[in-house]
Amino acid sequence: MEIAKSIISLLGGLAMFLYGMRLMGNSLKEGSSGTFKQVMGKVTNNPFKAFLLGVFITGIIQSSTATIVITSGLVVAGVISLDQSLGIIVGANVGTTVTGQIFRLLDISDDSGNWLQFFKPDTLAPIMLTIGIIFIMFCRFKKSDLVGNITIGFGILFTGLVSMTAAVTAFNMEGVFARMGNHPALGYAAGAGVAFVLQSSSSSIGILQAFSASTPIAFKTVAFVLCGIYLGDCVTTGIVCFIGTKPDSKRVGIINILYNFGKTALVLVGIGLAHAFGYMDSLWNMPLKSGGIANSNTIFNLVSAVVLLPFIGIAKRISYRMIKDEPKPEDRYADKVAALNPVFFATPALALNSCYDALKTMFAIASANINKALNMFQEYSEEDYIAIEKDEDSIDRLADAVSNYLVQLSPHVNEEMHIRILDQYYKVVTEFERLGDHAMNLAESARGMNEQGMKFSDDALRELLVIRELLDWILEHTKNAFEKRDVEAARHIEPLEEVMDDMINALDDNHVARLREGRCTVYAGTRLMDIMSNLERISDTCSNVGVSVVARVDPDMDTQAHSYISSLHQGQNEEFNEEYHRAHDLYFKRLALITKKDKEESHYEDIDGQLSFK
Repeated sequence: MEIAKSIISLLGGLAMFLYGMRLMGNSLKEGSSGTFKQVMGKVTNNPFKAFLLGVFITGIIQSSTATIVITSGLVVAGVISLDQSLGIIVGANVGTTVTGQIFRLLDISDDSGNWLQFFKPDTLAPIMLTIGIIFIMFCRFKKSDLVGNITIGFGILFTGLVSMTAAVTAFNMEGVFARMGNHPALGYAAGAGVAFVLQSSSSSIGILQAFSASTPIAFKTVAFVLCGIYLGDCVTTGIVCFIGTKPDSKRVGIINILYNFGKTALVLVGIGLAHAFGYMDSLWNMPLKSGGIANSNTIFNLVSAVVLLPFIGIAKRISYRMIKDEPKPEDRYADKVAALNPVFFATPALALNSCYDALKTMFAIASANINKALNMFQEYSEEDYIAIEKDEDSIDRLADAVSNYLVQLSPHVNEEMHIRILDQYYKVVTEFERLGDHAMNLAESARGMNEQGMKFSDDALRELLVIRELLDWILEHTKNAFEKRDVEAARHIEPLEEVMDDMINALDDNHVARLREGRCTVYAGTRLMDIMSNLERISDTCSNVGVSVVARVDPDMDTQAHSYISSLHQGQNEEFNEEYHRAHDLYFKRLALITKKDKEESHYEDIDGQLSFK
């Protein structure tokens, strides 16, 4: 009966230990992942700097698997090269030893100094839990919940560790560990199996440290089990890197596996030769406590890194032989789709950043297509039409990829700021796709006019130049608003959109006047109305993007967008009124000048470039 109770206590302690590790690790990743891409993107081709970066990042998030999987995603996204990832992979394997050094607090005894008693796990755990709940329940700063989760995760982890340490005292494991030391393959297999099941080398080593508190574990046993843990953990990482990804991501997984095989071989051969020549006689059968296990793990990883880092390029060449390149896709923007990698779901900031890059590309393509299409009304180009058509297909593929990725990402997003960004991206992906559709509509109108041999009158073309300049300003403000998260730029869009509506009405009137004077045909007029309709919709779409940027900063705007727009158009905002009247006066002055035949060219050019909004 006592054994059954001990087993239940051991399993319960293991559950708390693993949950605490996951809660702490996930919270650390969520809180720091926003800087991962920026930091990793600055990695040079210097392997030593990349190595230090891998150590630093893994030391923070407490997971070599997470670091390596994130690295594989960034390689696929083109943020870093495969060469730059090599040092990070080696550094990640060293950085994970930090966790074992924290667990050595198990060695603090009741005879230690008074201040050290606060660092004993059975004292530290309730302190961390208390601090964590204070942050969650009583603190209201931006990252208070995140800090609370990290601290509570730390407390739960140590509570589980204490529970496991107390439970294993009921088991007589000395014989089991002795057999593992006498039969290296058994110790190696046990370490690999536990690490593969738990998917964490830190957790596996932590369990070994918990057993060491009550059961003597010889150095030779520790060495064999640690080598097995290295293998089991890297295989798990490799599997994650292989799932549904590009060749470079798989190569990262292969390189990590090859490095850990090399590390295992180096450790086993090294300690085997040292023992054979009598250099380890005093250490070979020495029982190790938690601190000794942590030190052994750290030394094995540091020595392996120093010895193997200069040769890591060999692993890269082997990975290229094992994983062949896929045929290069014709789509110029395939790398943006590839960057929407599921491996980033564990770090939402990186996943959202990949969406941002894809959305920014969509807007750039759509804006360029709008300009190409409008140019075609002055001088038609079949090459430009084909290019617009091809780019429109790329926009549609990007839109589908981003939309599906956002849906899959949604369950993994918990932080309020990330939720706001996700909501904004849901909205703008549709808006950017519409911009591409309107560009295609304009191109089709230009093609239709060319096929029918139709041309606009000189007055109509000059009017299009004026309204196009206004559209350029709207698109520029939309670009700045989205790319730079610029709320001021977003607020500039709406008054210009209102001027666009007024100008379209004025151009309709001008067209009717030309029809009466016989200077324009009904068919050309129909095409002109199509153009005006698309330009109006483009400006409306830009207005929606601007509102989404404002709503990201002010969540209340999301439910009050209609009221906000209505209040602006009703003249209830002085800044809006001032900018609207300034733009209205300037552009309508330009339209008026077009009707003065004797001043058409000179006066139109004299005022060119006078518009300047802050």
